[in-house]
Amino acid sequence: MANNLFATKSIAKLMAESESGEHGLRRTLSATNLTMLGIGAIIGAGIFVLTGTAAANAAGPAIVISFIIAGLGCLFAGLCYAEFASMIPIAGSAYTYGYATLGEFIAWIIGWDLILEYLFGAATVAVGWSGNVVSLLKSSGITIPESIASAPLAYEGGVFSSTGAMINLPAMLLILAMTALLVVGIQESARFNNFIVFIKVAIVLLVIGFGFQYVNSANWEPFIPARELLPDGSSRYGWEGIVRGAAVVFFSYIGFDAVSTAAQEAKNPQRDMPIGMLASLGICTLLYVAMSLVMTGLTSYKNLNVPDPVLVALSAAGPALKWLFFFTGIGAVAGLASVVLVMLMGQPRIFYAMSRDGLLPPVFGKVHPRFHTPHITTIVTGVVAAVVAGIFPIGLLGELVSIGTLLAFVIVCGGILMLRKTNPDIPRPFKTPFVPLVPILGILICGYMMVNLPFDTWLRLIIWMAIGIAIYFLYGRKHSKLRKQNEVL
Repeated sequence: MANNLFATKSIAKLMAESESGEHGLRRTLSATNLTMLGIGAIIGAGIFVLTGTAAANAAGPAIVISFIIAGLGCLFAGLCYAEFASMIPIAGSAYTYGYATLGEFIAWIIGWDLILEYLFGAATVAVGWSGNVVSLLKSSGITIPESIASAPLAYEGGVFSSTGAMINLPAMLLILAMTALLVVGIQESARFNNFIVFIKVAIVLLVIGFGFQYVNSANWEPFIPARELLPDGSSRYGWEGIVRGAAVVFFSYIGFDAVSTAAQEAKNPQRDMPIGMLASLGICTLLYVAMSLVMTGLTSYKNLNVPDPVLVALSAAGPALKWLFFFTGIGAVAGLASVVLVMLMGQPRIFYAMSRDGLLPPVFGKVHPRFHTPHITTIVTGVVAAVVAGIFPIGLLGELVSIGTLLAFVIVCGGILMLRKTNPDIPRPFKTPFVPLVPILGILICGYMMVNLPFDTWLRLIIWMAIGIAIYFLYGRKHSKLRKQNEVL
């Protein structure tokens, strides 16, 4: 049984399946498209939502350090992802990499974990988008009732409570619109994303450039506020708060991971996948650090625990930056929409890969005959994400996404160590440098950030994983194509 659980699928077999044309995904994405997809997923919630909430609730002005720590963890993981993506350019991201190196059961764990990353990630960003679009409309004289534009549940100190609202309707409508676009086609989705990326990066640069002129350095004092104990037993501020902030904003960086799910739709994946992932990560880290400095310099970090922290920071400068309000609102609304698009693109391709291996029902592997997209899994993902976004608050969702992402990164870094020992001679168009140092540092940094997430987040992860393991043994293991082939042999 143990042998079956940890049986691996050979890279040669994976490549043969991807090149057979059997599954019908179309190779249309260039290195530029992939880089823009990465920026589209990374620049969004981190700048327009999570920077403010993480500064107020975890790190204070030292959120800058949190972003650097998270960026380092992502860099080490990203270098490992780049090697895998160039070597195994197939849909499925970390799930497929795990199948090739660590075995079927670990691959299932990763695939189930990635649902937290992509599906819940799309829901998280949609909630942030809703807050920004409501604020933008309000500034234009249009008021959307809070009862239909906010989560009916609140979460604080490990306790759920009712807010009195019915549903977050704007968040749900955004997800459904992005789902429809993704069903139509990956190239159409990429063009839409490229347009949005240009808009939001230009606006981020405007806020950084003009905002620095009105920074009040007194808002950075103390740069690392004194540690405070919270009712749920966790801490904010101090070094623990910095690390907790890093774990929360880590969610903001998962764009390069989403790029890897599109490997089977890249024109030249061996060359373009590493470029897309690492270029988007480097560009966005610089923008995050600069933006967090500006925001905490314009106003006290205590004022940033709001759905639209960038607008709150700009308003602290008075009339001087008022002209940026409208552009920033448009940038946030458009930028967050593109993040939702890329997150919703990633999850169906994970389902697609798992169905291809028999671990999920065949319906999850169907490709639309005209659009050449995994339309059924895209619709299922969109509907579930819409329901989650309509009910749950952003803080709870953000922590769930972060712990799921961190776990996936730890496993990918471990996979590189494993593959260098078991298959050292496989052609690697891109090689992770300084092995074993880089993957070990990736494991240590990502693991350390996981440890500093609240106990309740760990408990929800354990429950989620228990459900996934039950599904694997009840369905996946029995229908595994690899297990059936091994039994024949």
